[in-house]
This record gives sequence, structure tokens and C-alpha cells, in this order.
Amino acid sequence: MEDHKDNIGRLEIVPIRKVFSKEAQHFTTWMEHHIEDLSERLNIELSVVQREKEVGEFNVDLFCEDKDGHAVIIENQLGRTDHDHLGKLLTYLVNLEASTAIWVTSDPRPEHQKVIDWLNEATGADISFYLVKVEATKIGDSPYAPLFTVLAAPDKQSKETGKTKKEMAARHYLRREFWESLLQKSKEKTKLFSNISPSTSNWIGMGAGKSGVSFSYMILMDWAGIELYIDYDHDTGKKNKEIFDELYKQKDLIEKEFGDALDWERLDDKRACRIQKKYSQGGLLNKEIWPKIQDELLEAMIRFHKAIKPRLEIIKI
Repeated sequence: MEDHKDNIGRLEIVPIRKVFSKEAQHFTTWMEHHIEDLSERLNIELSVVQREKEVGEFNVDLFCEDKDGHAVIIENQLGRTDHDHLGKLLTYLVNLEASTAIWVTSDPRPEHQKVIDWLNEATGADISFYLVKVEATKIGDSPYAPLFTVLAAPDKQSKETGKTKKEMAARHYLRREFWESLLQKSKEKTKLFSNISPSTSNWIGMGAGKSGVSFSYMILMDWAGIELYIDYDHDTGKKNKEIFDELYKQKDLIEKEFGDALDWERLDDKRACRIQKKYSQGGLLNKEIWPKIQDELLEAMIRFHKAIKPRLEIIKI
């Protein structure tokens, strides 16, 4: 039998400070651009709304939203956990009306882990706390890669016995209002999304004719967009890449029919894929231009659907 021992690298764990020398400038910026890595580890779909968001005299490292539009705050500490950062975690959670607080640290104290466990048990079903240890790893001369280990997380059973969820926050009502208006306009122009109801999430979607594949609208605080999300294969993701590749073969024709360039995100290190178009003229907070944003989204979705749907239908999987 052939000896493969020379082909197996040794995983090295190095001090995180060696990789990210300045917490805010380096690590927090990396987290902002690679939020999907933490999202996958926690099994929470996160979108970054703002880095270093002001909270009175303080600044939360990352202000995010989950797939349902709930606020999520992330406090990074590349050192041993302390009461100062624990206090900040609670301050940001309360003042930003967040539903989830995530504390990422390189050196968690057992005492603080117990506090996070207690907070998860003592708070209602609408509040979640996570304590995540971060380490830097590499194999040979490979680039450094952060390794996330979840040390404390909400327990579903204990949360089910917690208090009733709070009433939807103001931003949820805004989203419902935005979707109600957009869907009403949509009915006047197209049959697309005719059976879709408004929600409080930052996206609404409709099936594309294949299970796990959908056309969606998105509305964030300062931008909006449309996308085709491909997650047909929940096991290996191989068929998702096949669907994406078949569409990508016709990229030029699709973009020509759509009338604009698209973002083709194969996401090789993820299971799903997406084809997306973002519009940055405004978002949920720009209520005065909602009609303009909605008109742009509607016209784009009609062209997007027309360019992709017939090609999607003939793909054999």
C-alpha cells in the first residue's frame, strides 16, 4: 500500500494576535467581509448592516440582521474575556433592540461562559446569546484561517418555556409596509409574486419551478436588490453548482436580455449559489424614495425572470 504520510499536512494553531494585530481595523473588518463563515458555524444567516455603529458614546463592532430581519450585534475581543466587554454586549443588545448577541473572543473565561449560559436560560424565546472562541490555523505555508468554536448557545427547550416574544420592532412594520406597497404595484404590472404575502423579513421570494430555487426581492437598510437563489441540493450542493454552471454558460445572453450586468456568485466554498443584482440608490431607511426603489425593483424582476426562467426550465438535473 502506498504511503501517504508525506501528503498529510500538520494543522498549526497560532496566536490570533499574530494574524490580526489590531482588533477593530483588522479582525472586525475581516469579519465584515467574511460574515458567512461565522453564519455557517452558528447556522444563522447574517447580513452586515454597519461596522462600528454608534451606540451613544460606544461603538458596536458589527451590527447585523438575520434572515428574518431581527437585529444581531457582534462584539469582538481578541484577548481574555472581561466584564467591560460583557457590559458592552448587554448595552448594545438593549439599546439596539437586538434579538441576538454574539461574543467572539480568543480567550474565553469559564466564568463568562457560565454567564452566557445563564442569560440564555433566563431570557425569553426572543433573545439569544452566543459565546464563540476564535483561533487562527494554518497548514504548512497556507494562509491563516480562523477557526470558530461555539462554547455557549441558546437551548431550544429552555427557550420554549421563556417569555412570549416582544411585539415586532418598528423596522418590522416598515418592512411589511414596504412589501405591501411593492406587491400591490406588482399586481398591476405582472403575475409574478401574485400569491406572495407581505412579511416582516428583509426578503420575499417565489418559487422558480425547482425545489429550493427561488426568485427573491431584498430590502436592507440602505440598499435593495433581486436575486435567483439556488439551493436545490441540500446534501452535497453538487447539483446547485451544476444548475449555476448551466446558466453561467449563457451569461452574456442573459445579461443582454436583462439589460445590465449581474453578480454571478458560485460560492465554491458554500452549498448554495446565487445570481444577484443590487441597487444602491436607497433602502428601507429612505422612505421618501420607496416608490422609486420599488419601481426599479419591479422592472428589474420582470426582465430578470424573463431572461432566466425559460433557461432554468430546460436544465436537466
